[in-house]
Amino acid sequence: MAIKATIHKAQLQIADMDRGIYGDHNVIIARHPSETDERMMIRLLAFALNVPGDDKRGNLEFAKDLWDVDEPALWHKDYTDAVLHWIDVGQPDDKRLMRAAGRAERVSVYSFSSSTPVWWKGIESKLTRAANLIVWQIEAAQSQALAKLAERGMQLQITIQDGTVWMSTGSESVEITPRRLTAGG
Repeated sequence: MAIKATIHKAQLQIADMDRGIYGDHNVIIARHPSETDERMMIRLLAFALNVPGDDKRGNLEFAKDLWDVDEPALWHKDYTDAVLHWIDVGQPDDKRLMRAAGRAERVSVYSFSSSTPVWWKGIESKLTRAANLIVWQIEAAQSQALAKLAERGMQLQITIQDGTVWMSTGSESVEITPRRLTAGG
């Protein structure tokens, strides 16, 4: 019998001063049995960094990347089912990213492993045609600190200002500064 996903619920209070987006979001995350707390929290971070200010062009949703290779970690689809923004986490291969770049208006990757520089050096030259791709590196120490905030039920305050993110539970806080690795997007 297959192990089922673990359901996590998060109440996010987002204050994104860089984009002028403020709001409360209740999200449900189905955590695949093979997913770590660190990866799940990077998905939450990616949600906070990319949630649209309104739903006029659809919604940002958690997808089923660990269950279905044709889906990202998150995607923003419009009401016609066109993919506006494909968001992956981790270190996807160049073929996956080129397919995503052809399918979506924008593609973002949030890589959080200490091996990110090695991974990126190996595929960077293969992605020069993907002008709609942005790759972000989250320092491993920051993503590991973020993993410590993970719980089955979370209330998180997320403040984004000048490219820095503060994610807080009220009693604990983590500062994350994503570093852009690409010139595209």
